[in-house]
Amino acid sequence: MRAEGSKNSVRNNRSPAGGIVSPVSLNVPGQSKIEPKIAAKLSKQSYHLVGDHGGVKVCHWTKENLKHDRCCYKGTFYGIQSGGCMQMAPNVDTCNLACTYCWREPHSETLHKIDDDPEKLFYESVRAHRRLLTGFKGHKDVPFEKWEESQKPKHIAISLNGEPTLYSRLGEFLEVCHHHGVSTFLVSNGSLPKVIENLDPLPTQLYISVDAPNEALFNRLCKPKFNDHAWQKLNETLHLLPSLDTRTVCRHTLIKHESLGHHKEYARLDNIADPLFIEAKGYIYVGHSRENLSIENMPSHADVMGFSEKLAPLVGREVLSERSESRVALIGREMIPVTLPTAIRSLPDDLGIAPPHSYKLPTL
Repeated sequence: MRAEGSKNSVRNNRSPAGGIVSPVSLNVPGQSKIEPKIAAKLSKQSYHLVGDHGGVKVCHWTKENLKHDRCCYKGTFYGIQSGGCMQMAPNVDTCNLACTYCWREPHSETLHKIDDDPEKLFYESVRAHRRLLTGFKGHKDVPFEKWEESQKPKHIAISLNGEPTLYSRLGEFLEVCHHHGVSTFLVSNGSLPKVIENLDPLPTQLYISVDAPNEALFNRLCKPKFNDHAWQKLNETLHLLPSLDTRTVCRHTLIKHESLGHHKEYARLDNIADPLFIEAKGYIYVGHSRENLSIENMPSHADVMGFSEKLAPLVGREVLSERSESRVALIGREMIPVTLPTAIRSLPDDLGIAPPHSYKLPTL
């Protein structure tokens, strides 16, 4: 088993004398390799594109925390401070599934090779995050100290869009985050078990989306794009989870009249994975998912709690907490707050913020 902090290939950009040298040069705006149509849509939706295919977007709960001191369910469940959380993905345009319930933008029909320099991607993301938060500096409802803390994220949710295990240097990126004292929550669809098995270091917390109880529903709801083996690969990942020395979560996105229910089938999968936590989360009828599902598919929080109360005893756990605003319940044995990695590096004093950018479709 690999410890979370284990080191496979350390890239600290240290000088021979042991000091940290200046970071690699950062991309200028407009160099994203995302297809123009997708880039324009993402830019319009307040994404700041970074690297070749990555992106950053400020979460609603980050804003809520800065203005009203309210946290998201990750704060309630795991002690994550939303004001210090950065939401990003190394490949916002690339996924190997076309899930009907995904509310993000449609992805490219091409599997792009994504191998951005990990340190460069991390620094670009922080700079972009700062750019997106500039309007909160001096805001009447935001204490200056809270805004100042938000400029140095303490947590990264690698969950914005796309499938992050398609990023070829993901382990190195996690290492850079941890070296800066930043915890990482990685959300994966579990379709690439070999990538997860070889991650070094592992994320602070690994989420696997288990959003269907059986193969038939999986193929109908998750829609594998490039092969017919995604369900089998997900099962390989679930068998792998107990051997991973990190916090693990199985997340069930529950769709009324589709995947809601099936308690025994979900319990079979959860008992294979034996995760530290299970999150039962109701599908929300927003964004791109409205093209595939209807508002009738959105369960109430009572529906989510009913599912959770039935599932918990089947997996030897209990319902530990809930957040009605997010229609989500936490199932486990005990609540364990996240501990931040020990920082051995600091952000460069002259890192600054990213320049503004805007991607627009070319005029014919």
